[in-house]
Formats: sequence, structure tokens, C-alpha cells
Amino acid sequence: MTWTNPLTLLRQGWARHRDRDRPVRTVVSNLPFEDLKKRDQPNRQYEGNAIKTNKYRLWSFIPMNLFEQFHRMANIYFVGLAILNFVPVVNAFQPEVALIPICVILALTAVKDGWEDFRRYQSDQQLNNMPCFIFSRKQMCFVERRWKDVRVGDFVRVLSNQIIPADILLLHTSDPNGVCHMETANLDGETNLKQRRVVPGFSTLGEPFQPQTFDSTVVCENPNNNLNLFKGYVERPDKRRTGFGIDSLLLRGCTVRNTDDAAGIVVYAGQETKSMLNNSGPRYKRSKIERKMNTDVLFCVVLLFFMCLIGALGHSIWLETFTTMPSYIVPDSNGNYTPSVLAGFYMFFTMIILLQVMIPVSLYVSIELVKMGQIYFITQDVELYDEELDSRVQCRALNITEDLGQIQYVFSDKTGTLTENKMVFRRCTIMGTEYCHDENAARLAVVNGANEEEVTIFQQTKLPPLFPLEEIQDCHTGDRNHANTQVTAANRRRSKVAAGAQSDMAFSSPLETVVVPDRKLMLEVDRQMASIQKGPYLDFFLALAICNTVVVSTVTAQRQRVKGRRTSAYSGGSFHNMGQWFRKGSLRKVFSSMKFFRRGGDTLADPFAKDEDEPDMFHSSDVSYSTTGQKVISSESEFKLRSEEVCFEAHSPDEAALIHAAKAYGFTMVERTPHYVTVKLPDDSLLKFEVLDVLTFDSTRRRMSIIVRHPHTNEIIMYTKGADSAIMERLGNVFSDMSQVDSVAKQIAVRTQKDLDMYARDGLRTLCFAKKVISENEFKAWFAIRQEALAAIDEKEERLMDTATYIENNFTLLGATGIEDRLQENVPETIQALRRAGMQVWVLTGDKPETAINIAYSCKLLDHEDLVFIFSTNRKSVCKMRIEDTLGEVRRSSRSSGAEAQSRGYIQLVIDGPTLSMAMSDDLVEQFVELCKHCRAVLCCRVTPLQKSSVVKLIRQKLRVMTLAVGDGANDVNMIQAADVGIGVSGQEGMQAVMASDFAITRFKHLQRLLLVHGHWCYSRLANMVIYFFYKNVAYVNLLFWYQFFCGFSATAMIDYWLMIFFNLIFTSAPPIMFGIMDKEVSDSTLLSLPELYKRGQHSETYNGSDIGIFSFGTPMNTVSLFTIILHLAIEIKSWTAVHWVIMVGSVLVYFIVTLAYSAICVSCNPPSDPYWIMHKQMADPMFYLVCILTTVVALLPRYTLHVLRGSLAPSPHLRARQLERLPPSYREQRIREWRGLRDTCIPPSLRSQEHSSSACPSA
Repeated sequence: MTWTNPLTLLRQGWARHRDRDRPVRTVVSNLPFEDLKKRDQPNRQYEGNAIKTNKYRLWSFIPMNLFEQFHRMANIYFVGLAILNFVPVVNAFQPEVALIPICVILALTAVKDGWEDFRRYQSDQQLNNMPCFIFSRKQMCFVERRWKDVRVGDFVRVLSNQIIPADILLLHTSDPNGVCHMETANLDGETNLKQRRVVPGFSTLGEPFQPQTFDSTVVCENPNNNLNLFKGYVERPDKRRTGFGIDSLLLRGCTVRNTDDAAGIVVYAGQETKSMLNNSGPRYKRSKIERKMNTDVLFCVVLLFFMCLIGALGHSIWLETFTTMPSYIVPDSNGNYTPSVLAGFYMFFTMIILLQVMIPVSLYVSIELVKMGQIYFITQDVELYDEELDSRVQCRALNITEDLGQIQYVFSDKTGTLTENKMVFRRCTIMGTEYCHDENAARLAVVNGANEEEVTIFQQTKLPPLFPLEEIQDCHTGDRNHANTQVTAANRRRSKVAAGAQSDMAFSSPLETVVVPDRKLMLEVDRQMASIQKGPYLDFFLALAICNTVVVSTVTAQRQRVKGRRTSAYSGGSFHNMGQWFRKGSLRKVFSSMKFFRRGGDTLADPFAKDEDEPDMFHSSDVSYSTTGQKVISSESEFKLRSEEVCFEAHSPDEAALIHAAKAYGFTMVERTPHYVTVKLPDDSLLKFEVLDVLTFDSTRRRMSIIVRHPHTNEIIMYTKGADSAIMERLGNVFSDMSQVDSVAKQIAVRTQKDLDMYARDGLRTLCFAKKVISENEFKAWFAIRQEALAAIDEKEERLMDTATYIENNFTLLGATGIEDRLQENVPETIQALRRAGMQVWVLTGDKPETAINIAYSCKLLDHEDLVFIFSTNRKSVCKMRIEDTLGEVRRSSRSSGAEAQSRGYIQLVIDGPTLSMAMSDDLVEQFVELCKHCRAVLCCRVTPLQKSSVVKLIRQKLRVMTLAVGDGANDVNMIQAADVGIGVSGQEGMQAVMASDFAITRFKHLQRLLLVHGHWCYSRLANMVIYFFYKNVAYVNLLFWYQFFCGFSATAMIDYWLMIFFNLIFTSAPPIMFGIMDKEVSDSTLLSLPELYKRGQHSETYNGSDIGIFSFGTPMNTVSLFTIILHLAIEIKSWTAVHWVIMVGSVLVYFIVTLAYSAICVSCNPPSDPYWIMHKQMADPMFYLVCILTTVVALLPRYTLHVLRGSLAPSPHLRARQLERLPPSYREQRIREWRGLRDTCIPPSLRSQEHSSSACPSA
């Protein structure tokens, strides 16, 4: 922690505040001003690159930490009482003693906060001192500096495999195409490479980068946390502007891959970088118990007020009974006695000081410790560990663990949450002809039957990549289908070794990458290739191959080897074993024999040569593109080799499935640069398209397009893919023009739509493909408008959207694809368990209704016996009528008899996005919510991310229920943040959902254990612990309060003040914490077998208060109080372990040891009272033990009797579950089945969907 002048901080803060008020940021080069002082430099107002995530400085720690702690009203309350005790007329005991409890609590919290902040400080220092290269005008080269030395306006160079130190506008790269590959795994968890390109006009092929010649001005938007958006322009001295976007920005924290070096100018540094603005740290929410607990604290304050009021009135009345003042009432210095009314007023405040323990001062600290322990046990649960991903459950929100046990509504995404999000190409339709790909379906059946676990392709971090060599050999024989069969078999043979190994490549399992072509379609492709070499079939596969954002990577192994060297000994062991096997000669013979196998005149490289000959990871020349200044592709034979070794870095599993499908038919993308994309055709010829523009996908347009120039015809062609509704509505006048009733285009569109409907019914994800030929004049006019939009800062997104919408029309339909996204394992069982636990499950998806309904039936969200209402309309009047009619029918159904309702089944609702928007309007929302309340399940289709969050907020606010949202993608972030509890699934779409969530899991099935087991435990433990805390404090205050009737309400305590303090701080502090962390009301196996036990937490049945009265007298009262409180907790504990015994018995022993020591040492610690040797005398008297035993038994007997009667006459479901656990396993399973059957018999289906009680049946 360093000293910084406060005036400097104030001046810098004011300069940054003024900068934020400006609409844009202007950045110039620092090189001309390198010799000037910092205050004279043009970029001085911008944030430096040194980061500071710690909150405190050395001089500000104590005041800032105390200020934060005093945000809690309880702390202010106790400090106020301690100060009040310094007033002589109202003090209850020694003023210094009153400060001890609050000082201990504040000190413990400060130590915890200080340690956490010091850890953050150490992490900051380590990061700020990482090396980087900054250009120096004095030395005319890049010199090594530290990250903290980087400033906005500096020129920074980043080498291959190095981490980017700041947000840098890319101006130069070693790649001749001006491309830099970046891995964003540290930022968003995505392992696929992202392409970044140099700002147009700032990179000359073959020339070194010269920052000293940069004389332009960079104008960009102010810092924000949007990782997918960046806009600005570079203005040259002649006022010419060149626009740029996010594709030219290198983000801090990412890693440069497959590029020797990249350089650019820093535009954001330190806390203003996009990565730091997204680093919000752990999420803090207020749990439902904490909100209710604040109400209970307020009730304790009211109770304390009445106790003190009674004490004040009693003291005044007691003084009025004396005709003359007794000798033990001391007058003031003037010899006058205080009037009885005024004495009663003073006594009111004295009683507040005496009875202050009514408010549990250590409750908040204890809750924090308990929640830390609960989080530890959740993260250590081996049942929630994913061996394949080597990932465990993450708890990102530290203070809402108990909310997991109170969930009433679950909102789930579909793709990637209920399904694997591992897309498998299944079918396609081209020009109205459907190709079913039966051979590929048979292959998938074989793969799934042979190995149920996911198999990853071999990477060089594990073993040599045998897959490409086998494929080359098989392709050399000319038998393509045989090659695919061999590849599949080879992957199955390697499954035992590869299973469980997390692949560093995204979407790389054989299930996704291997496609067996349809014979009929293959013949048609071969026919067009042999005759005209053009046509709709070739256009269809060209669209599959190039209309995407896939990055072609040929040296992924280099990236992974670097990772392997940086990881733990496990990876090192893999390399060591691999080398041992290789040196033995078995594998060397295989590769040496293949090394001389040539195709097109090139030699295949030895997979081990790179590791043995070039250990330098930062200066490797084995990159995607040549750095010698020559063209990347020098011969056709080199292309052939690259096409065999190519690796695709897809941004989404859809793109990966489509590009591998195109490759299966011989259309392989072998190179992608910002200006060209090259495709190898089935006859091994090459098509090198000039890329004129790319219109990226967005959720509004729901399509993407690429505009290219055909190398043979010189035509400008736009290939487009997107949702069927986004393409079909832009086919020109195919459907609207009545003169085209029998046209070929309309027939193709109609047949394609029928195929799309069939795919959707089969549960496949559909995409349409189309093309458009654009004239030169039309493109030039449009491109000029496009460039103006790119260079704009204000309303840039809207202008770009308008230009894309303008050009994307009058398509020629090519065809469509059907991709399968399979359900995750145990999804139907998980949904059924959540329903039996009393939760309503909703699914919110952007898919077509047909696809969503099919998946809903597969996962048992919908049942064929249920009554399903489907709402889909574009007219609000129709929507209103449907809601009213359906609601009336539902009301009549709820009033019908049980047999009638059972025959109708449950009520389900399916609604699409446009209809949902109308249903959520102000005049229909109340009826819509009432209808949803009666539905067992709701399926929302074609909904946007904003609609997802709106639905969650609507149900949470209108029904006042606890909600949980679970999703895996960036489109689920709003929904996750809107719910009371957000669950992120770390799947195939990066880590955006995880970063925004409260808890993160890897599989949907883990939700069952997380809620039904850990949620139930956390809620039950914490609720009982909070009740116990209030109980023990109230019980202890009652001792002091009842004694006031024997001492004239004089605020005298019959217990020594030090022992009163130790009672809460030491003697009774550990048992409730242990109880809150480790108690198990019911075992996990029983909770999973009987999800109905979860329902108690949904209505806060545990946390509803407790009552016990205790009375005794003198010194034994403290001992009796301790025994009563400890034994009361023992009655409530459901599972005893060694830890329970140690803490419970230890608390009693500590009490006697400290009390005996204090009585022996303290001769006159608290005058005028004298505690010396009192405890020893009491323990020598047999009456002491008799009083302790009898009083404890009398105090606990009502509670124990109530437990016995309740367990015998009306046992709760949880008590019956605990009784079942004591039975033999076979008999226990039989009784559980009987319990389930009895429950289903007692509760009719019409009531089950609305049931919220724990059980409606008698004991099984």
C-alpha cells in the first residue's frame, strides 16, 4: 500500500470527471511530448494502466472500514449505547466494559476486510509489474517496461502468446494480411480464436512499423463495458476519416495467438479498459431470510423499549413507596435526591444499556461465517463435479445460499441449458428437394451406442494427432465414405484415453465434426461439378463454407503446447510419457514411414519436431501465415496440404456443424483473411473470393450476410443465412405477387417451408440459405453509405442496421438445414424432481414453436395427456379474446370435481414472442399472470433476451415468489440478473452467463442436487440458527429483566459484567455457528428420493419464531442459562457428529474454566461488587447442582414434550423421512414407493399444479 497525495487524487479525479462528460475520447500520440512533464501532455486526463482493486490505502483503512461497518444499524446501535454508558447519571456498569463487545466485533470484521484487501493489493502489484514493450522516441525502438508504465497514447507491441496489457487499437501486425488472432479465454471463457484486423490504411506489406511517423488523431467512444461494441475513427492531418470497430481492438487480458507480433496505440488503460469495467467482483444480494431478519431485529427493539419503559415506571413507583430515602440511595454532590420521575427517566436509558444484548450484536458476523462454511461444502460436493470439464460448482454470490432452498419458479433457457449445444448436422433441403442423410443418422446411432460419454478429438497436449494422418490415407484411396467410417472407428478406439480430457478446441468432438454425405446429394454435386461447375447446389455449399465467422487455424497445436507448458505437472507428465513412447521406437516408425508420404509434392511434418527443435514459445515461426513478406499461399499443392491440416475455430456450435458439413461434400474453407476467403472445391480446384463486406449476425435481423466477388464471373454475390422468418419474408414478391402462383421460385419456397416445418417437428434447429447478385452501381452507392455509417460515432448501430436492412432483400432461396441439438442427460428426471418439489418450470427460448414444443415433450416439460394452449397471433384483439376464453375455461376446470379434472390432465401454455409482448401490455398483464398461475408449465418461443428478463420480473413482482433463472449464453444474462437467484451453465457459448450469475454449474442435472439437497440444507440450517440466536439473547435478557422485580428496577445485574460479556462472545458463540454449517435434517439420498420435502422452505415454514421462558436466581442463573441454551440446541440438532460433540461439550468446559479462573483472579474488578471466589463456593454447594438440574429440566420439559407429542401424533414429512432412514435399505425403498403412491392417490391432478403445502396425505 503506497502513499499518494490526496490533492493529486482530487485533481486527477476532477480531470477524469470532465473527460466523462465529453461525448467522445480524443487520443494523440505521446511520442512528440515524451520529454514534457506529465501535466503538460495531451493525454494526461486519462486513466493510467496501473490498476487498484483494493479499497483501502494505509492511511485510510481505519476511517473507511469503520464508515462501511457503520452502514449496519446494529453497529451504530451498540456504539451509541457504549457512548451513553459514559454519562454518569445513566451508566449501568463500567463504561470501558460496555465498549468491549462492539470493539471485538468491529476489530474482527476489520481484520477480515483488511486481509482480503491485502490479498487484492498483492494481486494488483503482481499484475502491474508484468513486462511489456513500449516504443521510445529516444531509443527509436520498443523497450521493455512494466504494465503500470503504459499510458493512453503509447505504442505497445505484443508478441505471440503474450497477454495484452491494455486496450490497443491495432495498427500493425506481422501477418501480411493485417490479421491478428486473439484468444479471449481469460475474458469470457471462449477458447476459439477471434480475428482482429489492422485499421485500413495503416499497415504496409513488408515494411516495419514506425510509430514515430503516426500523426493522426484517434477519436473513439468513452469507456464502457460492452465487449462486443467499439466505434470510432482515425482522422488524418488532411481531415480524411477512416472508421473502425471492435474488430480492430485488442482487449486487455486476452492473449495473442498464431501471430508473431502486433502493435498499436493504447486507447483505454487500467480501470477504463473493457475487461476491468466488466470485473465487478462477487455479487452481493440480500437474501429473503436477511430481509425478514431485519424485521425481527426491529421487533426486538420494540420489545426492548417496552421492557425499559416497564423498568422506568417500576423504578419511579418503587421510589414513591419510600417516605424517607433509604441509606443505599446516594444523593448528588449538593445533598439533594433526584425526583422519582426524573430518576425513572434516567432509569429508562440505564435499562437500555443493561438489556442491550436483546439485539444480537454477533449475529451478522456469525451469519457471514456460516455462509462461508456452506459455500465451502457446496463447492466441495463431488456429485456436482464435472470430470469431463474438470469443473466444480462456483458460488459467485456469497450471501444468498439459503435462497436456494426457497425457489418457487424456475425459468430456463433451452439451447445449451436443457440441450448439449453440440450441434450435429442431420438433414438439408436444396431447391425444394429434401436429403435425409440416412447414412449419417446410422453413424450417429453407432457413435452413441458405442460410447455414451462425449469423446474429444486428440490434441497434442495429450497424444499425437493421429486423426489427420488416418484421414489423409483414406482420402488418398479415393473412398470418401470409407474414410469417414475409419475416422469414426479410430475415434471410438481412442475414446478410453481421450474421455474426460477437456479439449482446447471448441466444438471438436467427432459427433460434431464428422458427417457422412448423402449419396443422392453427392451424386448431384458431382454432376454439377463435372458439367457446368456452377449452380444452386454449389452456391448452397459455398454459402455453408463462407457465410460464417469461422477462423481457419492450422497451428492450434502451437497454442496448446504453450498451454501445456504453463500448466501443472499433469500436462508435463503427459509430455514426458509421450516422449518415452516415441523414443521406444514404436510410434517413431509409424511417423517416419508416413513422413515420406507426399501429396502434391509436400512432405508431412513430424508431429514431434516442433517440441524438440524449437523450445522458444515466444519467437516461434510456426504461425498461420508467413512472415517473410511473400504471399501466404505460394502453390496449389500447399493449399492441398493445408486443407488436410485445417482446424476451424468456430464462434458457435451451429457454425461448426455447418462448415464441417460443407467439408464433408468437398467444399473446404482453407483460408480466411479480412479481404479474401479461399475455398477448395471437390475437384481440388480453388476459389478465392474477394470479401467486400460482412454483415454480422444480430438478434434483431436474425441473419448474417457476406458480400463477395466471384473469381470467375466477377459478379458481386451476397450469401445470407438466418432464421426462416428472416429469410422467407425477404424473397421479393414470391408470395405476394399473384402472377407467380405457379412459378418455380414459389414452388421451391413452399416445398422448403414444408421441409422446415418437418425439421421443427422433429426438434431440429433450422437455418435458411439464400443468395443475391448485386450490380456494380448498386453496390458502389450502397458501400459509400456503409462507409459513412462505419465512420460515425453517434447512432452508429442504427445506421449500420439500416444499411444492412436496405441491401438484404430480393433473395434467391437456396435451401435450408436441420441441425440436431440433443438433450443433456437426466434433464427429464430433473424437471420432474423440481416439479415434485413444488416448483413451476418455465422454458424461454428463441427457437421456433415447433422445435421448442418437440424438445418440451422430449424433456417431459409437456405431456401428451396434458391440455396445451398455444397462443400465436399478431393481433391484440385476438390475443385478448384467447386469454379471456382460456382463463374462463381454466376457472371452470378448477371448480370441477376431482375425477373430471383428472381426466383433463394438467394445463400447459405455449406462447410466442409477438403474442407475449401483447399479453404483457398494461391492459392484459393481470389476466395473463392469472392464467400463468394456473398453468403447470409455460413455454415461451421466439422471445428476445429483453423479453426473457421482462417475464422473470413480471412473475416475481406480481406473484411475489422466489424465482430462479438458468441459462448458458450471453442472451440469458438479462434473465439471470433479473431473478432472485441466477444460475449460469458453463457450456459451449463462453462464460458470459457464468460471469453474470450467482452460482455456476456445468450440467442442468446438477440443478436438482443444488436445490433439493444444498438449498434445503442451507435454508434449514440458517433459519434455525437465526431463530436460535434470537432465542438465546431473549432468554438471557429475561434473566436480567425478571431480577429487576427483586431489586426495585434499579438496573442492578446479579451476574458479573465480565461474565455477561463472555457469555455471548465466547460461551455461546461456537455452537450456533457449528449448527448452521453442519447440521443435516435429512440425508441427501432421502432428499433426492422425496423432493416433496423441499416445499417447507418455499413458504418460510422453518423461520417463523420460537419461544421459551427461563427463570432462576443468583450466580446459578448464568450456568442454568448456558445449560438450557446448549441443551435446547441439542434437541434441535438432527445429525450428530464428532464436531458437534466437541463444540457442545467444549463450550461448557470453556465456561467453567473461564468462570473459575475469573473468580480466582478478580478480587475487585467490578466495584462495588466482588466476584472473588463466588463460583468456587457455589460449586462446593450441592444445592447449586440441584438448582441447575431442576431448572434446566423444567425449562426444557415443555419443548421436549412438544417434540414427543408432535412426533407421535402428527409427524412432519421431514420427521417421517428421518424415520425411514433408520430402516433397512430394501424396506426403506418400499416405504418410499408407498409414500409416493399414497400422495398421488390423495392429490388430484387439478390441484397438484397449484399445491404448495408439504403434503396432503396421511403418514405412509
